[in-house]
Amino acid sequence: MKLFLKGERCYTEKCAIEKRNVPPGQHGPSRRRAKVAGYGIQLREKQKVKRTYGVLENQFRRYFEAADRQKGVTGELLLQSLERRLDNVIYRVGFSTSRAQARQLVRHGHFLVNGKKVDIPSYAVRQGDTIAVRQGSVENASIKHAMEEVKGRGVPEWLTIDASGAAARISSLPTRQQINLPVQEQLIVELYSK
Repeated sequence: MKLFLKGERCYTEKCAIEKRNVPPGQHGPSRRRAKVAGYGIQLREKQKVKRTYGVLENQFRRYFEAADRQKGVTGELLLQSLERRLDNVIYRVGFSTSRAQARQLVRHGHFLVNGKKVDIPSYAVRQGDTIAVRQGSVENASIKHAMEEVKGRGVPEWLTIDASGAAARISSLPTRQQINLPVQEQLIVELYSK
């Protein structure tokens, strides 16, 4: 399945899924895939979410446990906490072309949250927070390129971009309808509930 991990490359014909959609290896094209059922489907959904957000297993488990402790639907709370990560918000706003690039830009200290430099990609933004590109980083070539690319991708409703284009505000927390991720989060909850 296409997860759009490679940024703008995934929107062109150069995407690996488009070019060669066969299993890897010498016998890939002729090999038949076995049917996946039960545990395999649940595991695949979990892996899909982990790889999409660039989170390792232990950190993902902590996100799940925190969502499980809160009141509400666990699967939706899990996706909401992953969407609120600073690197994901920067990708969604359009300051980077991929989540991996957003993670690197955050680690290099190119962004301010409420006027303070934050260099932790897993920083959880809250409603009302303002994210801005640092004054010295406005001319960064990769950020400028990404801001031009986002015009075709669009920005979610829970984020608002300032008129200058170098800042964004968290207007509300994301709901499940606003998270356009093709995943069945209930299968992840079932997997961890065993």
